[in-house]
Amino acid sequence: MKKSSDSSLTAAGRKTPVAGKQKPVDYPGTRSGSTAPGVFEPGLVDAINQVFSEFAFAYHNQFHKAYPDQATINIGKEYWLSCLAEFSPGQITRAARKLVKSSEYLPTVAALVKFCESGLELFGLPSPRSAYLEACRAPSPKAAFNWSHPAVYQAGKASDWFILATEPEAVAFPIFDYNYQQICQRVMHGEEFAVTPPPALGDRHGRKLSAAERREKMRKLREQVGL
Repeated sequence: MKKSSDSSLTAAGRKTPVAGKQKPVDYPGTRSGSTAPGVFEPGLVDAINQVFSEFAFAYHNQFHKAYPDQATINIGKEYWLSCLAEFSPGQITRAARKLVKSSEYLPTVAALVKFCESGLELFGLPSPRSAYLEACRAPSPKAAFNWSHPAVYQAGKASDWFILATEPEAVAFPIFDYNYQQICQRVMHGEEFAVTPPPALGDRHGRKLSAAERREKMRKLREQVGL
């Protein structure tokens, strides 16, 4: 009887099963029938395949000297997958493209890890501190401001503009930083954000919160970030 194609290895990880029968990607070094010590995000396999394709094109002679046959390529992809599993697929592919543009030599795993660790920069995201200062200094209406990245606006909105404007940094920054980090992770996993322009007419400010309502909102935000 012909062996099922689901048991064959792809270039990195295992072949994606048919819908409704999805299996986790094998941990590098495991084979069919073994227990995988970890499960990888499916998109990571595609990211590693794309990285190797770009490296093969950009560093043709160097690449084929390092990976002379398909078996060596497969082993290399499994190793790179295990080393880069903590990063999102978008981080890996963007870091690889940045490396290709700046390095004359075939990159190492360490070089790609270093570029992946500058994750915010890869996506055009400012540092948490810079984002906080931008959110605090942005004039009203906030949606009309020219933000460095929509994530900064979304984090400011989630943190409450009134708190950013009135509370000291020791109180406001942890709240903003928590929200900003959450939104940045979503950006790095492919989610897109946009800032909706304010309406041309009508009341843009809405009803002002009472002192009791502001205290209650502040209490909930502090609970959210564990203060």
